[in-house]
Amino acid sequence: MRLLIAEDEQELARAIQVILENEGYLVDIVHDGKEAYEYASLVDYDGLILDIMMPKLSGLEVLEKLRKESKQIPILLLTAKSAIDDRIGGLDLGADDYLTKPFAMGELLARIRAMTRRKTVLQAKIVTFEDLELNSDSIHISNGKQEMKLSNKEFQILQLLMENPKQLFSAEQLIERIWGWDADIEMNSIWVHLSNLRKKLATLEVHVRIVATRGVGYSLEVIR
Repeated sequence: MRLLIAEDEQELARAIQVILENEGYLVDIVHDGKEAYEYASLVDYDGLILDIMMPKLSGLEVLEKLRKESKQIPILLLTAKSAIDDRIGGLDLGADDYLTKPFAMGELLARIRAMTRRKTVLQAKIVTFEDLELNSDSIHISNGKQEMKLSNKEFQILQLLMENPKQLFSAEQLIERIWGWDADIEMNSIWVHLSNLRKKLATLEVHVRIVATRGVGYSLEVIR
């Protein structure tokens, strides 16, 4: 299950990320409302933890824009203890729940489980492209007969490529989308993950390959 944390307090965001990843979630972090809106518009997250007070766009503005575009991602608002009007406004705009700061991490986990339960029941866990299947619950890929386990980052990369087949992504774009715009990741790291994914796709003998276009980027293509 993949979550997006939108929180401008970087230490708090990182603390939440560590706890959620220890619970088995895949987690992306952004630190302003503009990034939150862009990420939530492009990626099919299972849930968004959205701080109300953020630069560029407020959490309420992000929430309103997403709901006006009929995006039904479950959204948990983080609010100041005294901000009663913001909590009411957020619920009226379509937020699924809210949590006031400071909060216990145990309560945050419980709220996340509750708000994502509805989507988990309704959402198909299998993403397919040609004869390749990606199980977003078990983080496996399969050809319908044989399956292979992916690492968290391999899963995120392949999910992005499968949701955007034949679209080119540069290595820099992949790093920005998977690790975040401010991540200090060496280019070598993305090449290693792509190489591992290519080997796993070849082992499954599916008709899908990650193709490198020199000087441009990578795409998921059908190979016959």
